[in-house]
Amino acid sequence: MTTPAYLIAIILATLYGALFHLYKGGNASKMLLYLVSSWMGFIIGHNISRVVASSIYSIGPLNAGMASIGSGLALVLAHWLSKRNLED
Repeated sequence: MTTPAYLIAIILATLYGALFHLYKGGNASKMLLYLVSSWMGFIIGHNISRVVASSIYSIGPLNAGMASIGSGLALVLAHWLSKRNLED
């Protein structure tokens, strides 16, 4: 991937994590959790799209569609797991 593609990926993943935190609320540790899970999900989604040779919405070498889906799934999973730990 090129440097601009990395920059777009970082911006998109950070934006998804920050917007999810804005939507769900929480403290600084929740925001850090959402940012890290968004970054990881974005990377995993992009790599899965490369493995299965699928491209929903490409921005140059970045498969932004599948990466966004991966980020969204990771955010939902992180929120669900953090809620489960607080209830126990």
